[in-house]
Amino acid sequence: MAERGRPKGASGEESRALLLEIAAKEFAQHGYHETKVSTIVKSASLSQPTFYLYFKNKESIFEELENLFRLRMMDLAKKSRLQPALEQATVKSRIIHNVKELLAFFAKNPNLTRIGLYLSTKADEIKAQIVKQIKENLDYEVDAGYFRKDLDTHIVAESLIGIIERLTFVQLLPKQKKPEEIATDIVNLLIDGMLDRGSHD
Repeated sequence: MAERGRPKGASGEESRALLLEIAAKEFAQHGYHETKVSTIVKSASLSQPTFYLYFKNKESIFEELENLFRLRMMDLAKKSRLQPALEQATVKSRIIHNVKELLAFFAKNPNLTRIGLYLSTKADEIKAQIVKQIKENLDYEVDAGYFRKDLDTHIVAESLIGIIERLTFVQLLPKQKKPEEIATDIVNLLIDGMLDRGSHD
């Protein structure tokens, strides 16, 4: 007899993906300690034995969600490095695009984002890894001539991740602004600053 909620002939991979999706929602909404395997399987309309086919325990499914978040973040951070010989006019639009891609991932995966940036005991470690990657990108980009030679790339990387993290929780996830708008706001601030150049020259 097919399990309730699972289409006839659904693959094991689909059941596994569904369990990850439901677990992410449960952890994000109720926290790690309040979330139970029994709740996850009930919400997924699967059986407890099905859960244990794919995951050893609650800790292992949570760790997989942490790792999914970390891998996706690292992938996006690595891909965001500006390539050499870009026209100066396109540099800002490329950076906006890269920040938007990261924010779009958060918007599409709000539960995973809450786990990776906030709930996980490894959240600080994950953010530190992203900062390190962004700093490496910036060092490369300074050498490529895109930014000032005296730029403290570590401070910039920390600031960027801090701004992104804060705005994700107060603007992006509550749907106050779209990824493109937030990315534009962040990059305008970091690239152009706050001074009104027209009246202070």
